[in-house]
Amino acid sequence: MRLTDWYVITGAPCSGKTTVINALNRMGFRVIHEAARAHIDGELKKGRTMAQIRGNTLAFQQHILRRKLTIEKRLSPRKTVFLDRGIPDSIGYYRLSGLSISEPMAHSRTVRYKKIFFFDRLGFQTDRVRSEDEATAARLDRLLREAYHTLGYNMVHVPVLPVAERTKFILKRL
Repeated sequence: MRLTDWYVITGAPCSGKTTVINALNRMGFRVIHEAARAHIDGELKKGRTMAQIRGNTLAFQQHILRRKLTIEKRLSPRKTVFLDRGIPDSIGYYRLSGLSISEPMAHSRTVRYKKIFFFDRLGFQTDRVRSEDEATAARLDRLLREAYHTLGYNMVHVPVLPVAERTKFILKRL
């Protein structure tokens, strides 16, 4: 197992992860943005629709998992990095989609993150990339918690706070 100095920021859609990741980035920390959002944004710029991008659920989820694996393989395990979602998040998304979790589970056991910051949910909002609704976000919140718990992580629950206070909350617990 590869031990790292990487911190995962995770939680359901609309929990404020990206906003805090951006704040950490502005403070000079190395951050890795969410693989799924980056992929979807890139495909939308090519003129593809959400239906085309997400049409084959298994292929989509496998692509996101491979993208995360490629990104993490290039990172130094001794450098402090904040990740907007870790590989175990794929376990939750695979379960949500009714897919076998064997592949993301196997990959999740090859790396150990320094700490997991699990964000409490904010009010749900849709955008051009987000395909979930309120009920799905609530289910995903539970599935993500279960995935990290199954892997033996003690998560730090990050309460709903203003961005600056959430960021300070995290930095005090590194």
